[in-house]
Amino acid sequence: MAVIDQLFRHLIELGGSDLHLSEGQPPKVRVHGGVKTISDQILTTDYMEEMLTGICEPRAWEKFMARGDLDFAYEMDEHSRFRCNYFKQQNGLGAVFRIIPTKIATLEQLGIPQVVKRFGEMRSGLVLVTGPTGSGKSTTLAALIDYINSNFSRHIITVEEPIEFVHRNKKSVITQREVPIQTPTFADGLRASLREDADIVLVGEMRDLETISLALTAAETGLLVFGTLHTNNARKTVDRLVDVFPSDQQSQVRTMLSASLRGVVAQLLMKKADGKGRVAVNEVLVATPAVAAIIREGATQKLTDVITGGAAYGMQFMDQAIWDNLKSENVTPMEAYMKSIDKTRFKKYLSAEEAAGL
Repeated sequence: MAVIDQLFRHLIELGGSDLHLSEGQPPKVRVHGGVKTISDQILTTDYMEEMLTGICEPRAWEKFMARGDLDFAYEMDEHSRFRCNYFKQQNGLGAVFRIIPTKIATLEQLGIPQVVKRFGEMRSGLVLVTGPTGSGKSTTLAALIDYINSNFSRHIITVEEPIEFVHRNKKSVITQREVPIQTPTFADGLRASLREDADIVLVGEMRDLETISLALTAAETGLLVFGTLHTNNARKTVDRLVDVFPSDQQSQVRTMLSASLRGVVAQLLMKKADGKGRVAVNEVLVATPAVAAIIREGATQKLTDVITGGAAYGMQFMDQAIWDNLKSENVTPMEAYMKSIDKTRFKKYLSAEEAAGL
C-alpha cells in the first residue's frame, strides 16, 4: 500500500472531490465546493517526496523534477481512481488529486438535458462541452461516450491527458490513448485517428491552433469530434475557436465552423441549497441554419437570442437553467446570483444583508 493511500481513503470517507497537498501546509480536501484542513500535520519535504514518488513512475518523476508539472492517473484499487497533478510552488512541492468515479454515471443521473443524446447519435461534425475547470466536463463526456457505447456500433478513439474514465467495450470498440504516454500531443493523437478507421474522436482539450484546426478538418471529413474548451457559454465558445486563428484566416474558419458545428454544451456546477453536493446546470446550443448563418457572418452577439428562442430545438440558456434550479429551491438565491450572467435578474431575490454585502 502506498503511503498516500490513507489520505485518499480519508478523502473518500468525507465524500470529498479533491485532495490538496502543499509543502509547508497541512493536507486539505475539497468537499461540496469548499476547501477544509483535515490534519494539523505540516507537510515536510521528505514526507511529500515519499508520498509523491510512491505512486509515480521513476521516468515520470524525472520529467516532473525537470519541468515542474506532471499529470497522470493513479488507481488505488478497482473502486478508486485519481487524476493527479504535481507542481512546484513557493514553499516546495505541491499536488492536487481529483477522484474519478470508476462507475460512469448516465446522462439522466447527471441531470443533463435529453437533447445532448442527439449529439451522440450524429455521424459527423463537431460537438463541444465547455465550462471552467472542475465543472464536470469530463464526467458529462464520459456519460455521452457510454451512451454511444451502449447503443451504437462505432469505433471511438479518445485522446486524453490523463485517461480519467476507463471505458469497457460494449456495442462499440473504444481505443483510449494518453498524452504524452501513448501519443505525444493532442494534435498528434487527433491526426493519427484520421488513419485509424475511427467514427468518433474525443479530444480531451482543444487548447492550441493546431488541435483546433485538425478538429475542424476531421469534423469536415466525416468524423464526429467531441472536444472541450474552458469557456462559460456558447457565444464565447464560438468566439474562442475563431480568435485562435490569425485574422487573415478567420473568415475561412467561420465558414468551416458554420458547416461542421453540431452543438455546444456549456456546463457549471452549483452548490445545492441543502449543502449536500452540487448540481450541474447547462446551456445548450443546437446548430440550426440560423446558427450557421450567424457564425458565418461573425455576428455571435445574436446567438443569445437564438438560444433563448430555441426551446423547440432543445436549446437552453444558462440563466434559464439557473432560474429553474432557483425556482425549485435546488440552489440558494446567492448561488444563483453568483453564477448567473444577467445579475439584475437574480439580485432581487437576495436578502437585504446579502445585497448589502455585494
